[in-house]
Amino acid sequence: MKRRALVRHLEEHGCELLREGANHSIHINRTARKTSAVPRHTEINDDLAKKICKDLGVPPP
Repeated sequence: MKRRALVRHLEEHGCELLREGANHSIHINRTARKTSAVPRHTEINDDLAKKICKDLGVPPP
């Protein structure tokens, strides 16, 4: 899955960028009070994308 598609999916479900780290972007879901790191690779493994969505309380893409 493309990183941009995952970030767009997270934003559609109420997540927002909290801060930029050295190698990851930290996203937060304020309603669920959960955070997760999204790596800055062009392609993100589908299993990792599902884990990120699970960590943020968002349905998988």
